[in-house]
Amino acid sequence: MSEESKVKYLSEIERYELININDGEKYDYLLNNDLIIDEEGNFKYLIINLSGGKFNLFSSKDFLEIPWECVKKIGAKTIILDADDEVIKKVRL
Repeated sequence: MSEESKVKYLSEIERYELININDGEKYDYLLNNDLIIDEEGNFKYLIINLSGGKFNLFSSKDFLEIPWECVKKIGAKTIILDADDEVIKKVRL
C-alpha cells in the first residue's frame, strides 16, 4: 500500500460519524464537533457539541472533551473511539 493511499484529508473526515465503542454512543459527525490542536500541530482533544449541531439557535454551552488517544480507528465513514467515563470530561465553553 502506498503512503498516499493512507492519507486522509480533514475535508473528507469531517463527514465521518463519531462512534464510541465503549458504550455505543454516537456523537454526530466531526463537522458538527471540534478538535483541539497543540502548538506543534498534534491533535489533543475532540470537543463534542452536546447541543446537536452548530446551527442550533438554542444551543447550550455544554461539551464533552475526549482525549485524542481514545481515537482507535478512522474507517471508511466512521471515526471509532474507545472512551470510558473516566477519560470523558464534561466542560462548559
